[in-house]
Amino acid sequence: MSNDLIVGFSGNLSRPSSTRRFVESVTEQLGNQTGLDHVVFDIEDLGTSLAAARSVSDLNPSARKIIRTIIEAEALVIGSPTYKGSYTGLFKHVFDLLDPADLRGKPIILTATGGGERHSLVVEHQLRPLFAFFEAFVLPTAIYASGRDFTDGVPSPVITNRVGQALAEASLLVRARAAVSAIAAE
Repeated sequence: MSNDLIVGFSGNLSRPSSTRRFVESVTEQLGNQTGLDHVVFDIEDLGTSLAAARSVSDLNPSARKIIRTIIEAEALVIGSPTYKGSYTGLFKHVFDLLDPADLRGKPIILTATGGGERHSLVVEHQLRPLFAFFEAFVLPTAIYASGRDFTDGVPSPVITNRVGQALAEASLLVRARAAVSAIAAE
């Protein structure tokens, strides 16, 4: 796959999932704003080889292709359900398989979902440090949403505004990176 792709990755462990729906929505909006194609994966897409994998090479071919797509993406929208105040173990395991340089400089929008406001800092205290380790360009605006932030699947104005702010930041960065790449290719 080309790197002219926005990739969403959701750490949900089941389907259907509000986390995946949220990641899909943000990923689609970012793709539309940047004019890039988009795709969304979740842990379920990686299949049964994930649990026993100690490296990317231990994954089955379709799971390796997903990991390669994540690594080569122009930007990522990452989302995780909140489980006991953090992301799930299998979500972390996916990123444990990556080389620390695989996400260096990559723009990332962080999202998380949870049952209530008490978990709202999961994006700041759990997800942001994880992707800082990879030296990714984690955007300043992250989005945490609980079930109360949606009515019939429609996000509240507060969530809509935060998503808009994150999308503006990401779009600007994706366009700037594309301009730099175009200049470098000349």
